[in-house]
Amino acid sequence: MSQQVIPVYLMPGMAANPTIFEHIKLPEHQYQIHWLEWKIPENNESISSYAKRICQDIKHDNPVLIGVSFGGILVQEISKLINTKKVIIVSSVKTKHELPKRMKLLKATKAYKILPTQLLSNIDLLAKYAFGNTITKRIELYKKYLSVSDKNYLDWAIEQVVCWEQEQPIDGVVHIHGDNDLVFPFSNLSDCITIKGGTHIMIINRYRWFNQNLPKLIA
Repeated sequence: MSQQVIPVYLMPGMAANPTIFEHIKLPEHQYQIHWLEWKIPENNESISSYAKRICQDIKHDNPVLIGVSFGGILVQEISKLINTKKVIIVSSVKTKHELPKRMKLLKATKAYKILPTQLLSNIDLLAKYAFGNTITKRIELYKKYLSVSDKNYLDWAIEQVVCWEQEQPIDGVVHIHGDNDLVFPFSNLSDCITIKGGTHIMIINRYRWFNQNLPKLIA
């Protein structure tokens, strides 16, 4: 691959498959897009160990990493293990302090351990859990984006988000967030690029903004 072509690795959100990026297009003479996928976690696996396993799917030096939601948390963990050109997170958080109060309460009470994640094998429930109740009328559209319904994965993923221990933002992380995100409320965040009217799924329904602006943010 030409040295001028920049590898860009995309990590989807919790329970989602990489087809959420199907409309993300970057100039092919400058960038080569690679999709990353979730793996089933090992027993009691730390997020750092999991990130190390995902690194095995990254075949280029100094890539750009772009992660959505929980995928944004994961690419930040990956950036602690490999050299990167740029780390961009979308609809995500930079530290544990940006998590919403309900998630902090889940951690404090350990209630995340008793969430009925086995019910999330039902795709309708999974879609509502991952994307929010506001998408009920469009649930058919989103079913195709949610493919990871394994209970072990869901239990693990929820715990990793709720119990993430990142105290300070990682230097240089670019954070893009919608001001109408109901999963990670905008009011909890600082130092991010704001998408007016953007929701937690804006990587899907606001892809034109990303296609227009990602090259400038990467450069």
